[in-house]
Amino acid sequence: MGTEFEHANEHLEHAAHEGHSEHGKGHARAAIVIAVMAAALALTEFVSKNAESAYLMNHIAASDTWAQYQAKSIRRAMLTSEADLLESLSSNPDPAVQKHIADARANAARMQSEPGADGMEQLSEKAHEEEHLRDHAMHRNHTLEIASGGLQIAIVLASISVVIELPGFLMISIVLGIASAIYALLGGFSML
Repeated sequence: MGTEFEHANEHLEHAAHEGHSEHGKGHARAAIVIAVMAAALALTEFVSKNAESAYLMNHIAASDTWAQYQAKSIRRAMLTSEADLLESLSSNPDPAVQKHIADARANAARMQSEPGADGMEQLSEKAHEEEHLRDHAMHRNHTLEIASGGLQIAIVLASISVVIELPGFLMISIVLGIASAIYALLGGFSML
């Protein structure tokens, strides 16, 4: 009976050792999955911050351009009003007043459109382009934030799979992690 007991004890120890090595392999796989997803998360966060900075830069540029547009609009209105007032006051305008009226109207026209420079029409086009870039950067940032959230959830699921030893959670975390990483790549390269 002593040898049977020893033999059974050896068999249990051997089975326990095999079980621990299987758990060790599962934990190692989960650790690798978590490390890869954490690296993808770090890159996603970095690109997201870049998109956020681009949004702010383009927002400020668009605001500044619209402020220039507004200043030109006010100056143009003042020049037009000045010319109109001078024309209405004199029934027999002298040549100096006529020249002043013509100069005011020419300056007002230049304020409206000055190809190759910064007339109101050119400023409006520039501001709309900057707004488009701003909106694109905002969309890119939102896409990357969603991908970042998916990667964070995938990391949590992979961690839970280790604690409760449930391989299904690891598989779900891998699928979610891959989907989030693909979404981050598409968002990062502005393909969405």
